[in-house]
Amino acid sequence: MWLFRRKGPSGFSSSSTAEEVTDGIDGTGLTAIVTGASSGIGSETARVLALRGVHVIMGVRNLEAGRNVRETIVKENPSAKIDAMELDLSSMASVRKFASDYQSSGFPLNILVNNAGIMATPFGLSKDNIELQFATNHVGHFLLTNLLLENMKKTAAESKKEGRIVNVSSEAHRYTYPEGIRFDGINDESRYNKMQAYGQSKLSNILHANELTRRFKEEGLNLTANSLHPGIITTNLFRHFNYGNGIVNTVGKIMFKSVQQGAATTCYVALHPQVKGVSGEYFMNSNLHKATQHGQDMDLAKKLWEFTTNLLK
Repeated sequence: MWLFRRKGPSGFSSSSTAEEVTDGIDGTGLTAIVTGASSGIGSETARVLALRGVHVIMGVRNLEAGRNVRETIVKENPSAKIDAMELDLSSMASVRKFASDYQSSGFPLNILVNNAGIMATPFGLSKDNIELQFATNHVGHFLLTNLLLENMKKTAAESKKEGRIVNVSSEAHRYTYPEGIRFDGINDESRYNKMQAYGQSKLSNILHANELTRRFKEEGLNLTANSLHPGIITTNLFRHFNYGNGIVNTVGKIMFKSVQQGAATTCYVALHPQVKGVSGEYFMNSNLHKATQHGQDMDLAKKLWEFTTNLLK
């Protein structure tokens, strides 16, 4: 429909692809981590960043699948600098090992794309005894970011280039529990709703980026943190989802995107000069967008930071 092709202030729209929003941008000399890069918008994000000259490290749960993606990308683009490392965001031991191995590699870090996620899964607990969606989508990325922050600070200072953290959230953050984050019942199976739990984890991605922004500004760091909605893409993220659910019917009417279009906003926020200096914002269709009141609540962001920190002790 013509409505969805209307360009926003950035010059891009919901139909723009990741290649289009990064056209002419030279990412040579930059290093990025993309989590969940073995399929869907994660692999497309990795491909396009590599196409623009960025050295990409794919954080993948299935190393064989990650290597297959790498081979495909290098076959298409022989000059691509791309590596795969094992990372299971639902396991804090795996997150710690990935961060340790990354530090040992000596790689700098300019861009961290927290993309990996699961959606609307039946109730379950992670190896660390945390509800699975909250553990994978929020807590794992929270820990990963914290463990890599010193590297990002050092890289930004030495390269004099802005470091960017990109949290892939979702418009589903609008469908969280009424209180926003259910601090008193994260692991309560009797009150669990798989879509609201997903919304809660996606709201957490937004609040995480907002609290990072507050801390970066306080420290005067050359780092930014933003969150975004990639669009509705029929990837394997939907494997636990009932298509009869009213949420998908409602949100799905907005726009179903191709993977190439779905990775556009992530690549735009990660690489585009228009986003330089922009932090603590929420993007959709490669343009600024408004999160919910919960998503703009700085007290809630601080409370979530403290809650997550205590969970990891």
